[in-house]
Amino acid sequence: MTDSVDQSHLKQIAQFTPEQRLNYLVNQVIEQQQIWILTDQHGCVMLNTEDEDCAPVWPSQEFAQAWATGEWADCEPKAIDLKTWHAKWTSGLEDDEVAIAVFPSEDQEGLVISAAELDFEIRNKTRK
Repeated sequence: MTDSVDQSHLKQIAQFTPEQRLNYLVNQVIEQQQIWILTDQHGCVMLNTEDEDCAPVWPSQEFAQAWATGEWADCEPKAIDLKTWHAKWTSGLEDDEVAIAVFPSEDQEGLVISAAELDFEIRNKTRK
C-alpha cells in the first residue's frame, strides 16, 4: 500500500455508487495520466456480463490489487499511460467489441460503458 491511498480512503471510495466511481476514475486517470488493468499470463483480465465481454479498469494500483483475490489472485496490476490508452486501447477494444467495466468493486454492480464513452469522458473533462 502506498502513501497515496490509505486503507480508510480505499474503503470510503469502495462505497461510491457506480456513477461516483466513474467520476472518481476519470479524475484520477487525468491527474495520474494512467489507467490500471489487471493482467495474467494471457494478457488483460476480462469479465463477462450477460451481454458483453468487458475489460475492467481501475484508478490506481491499490484498487486493482485489492480486486485481485480468489480466482484472480495470480493477476498483476499494470498501468497503461493515458497516451497509449487513447492511441491503442480505445480503438482496439472498440474493434474487438469489448466494453469497459468501470472501476468494479467486489460487492456492487459496476458500470459498463464502451471504450469510446470512457475516452469521451476523459477527453471532455480534460478540456474543462
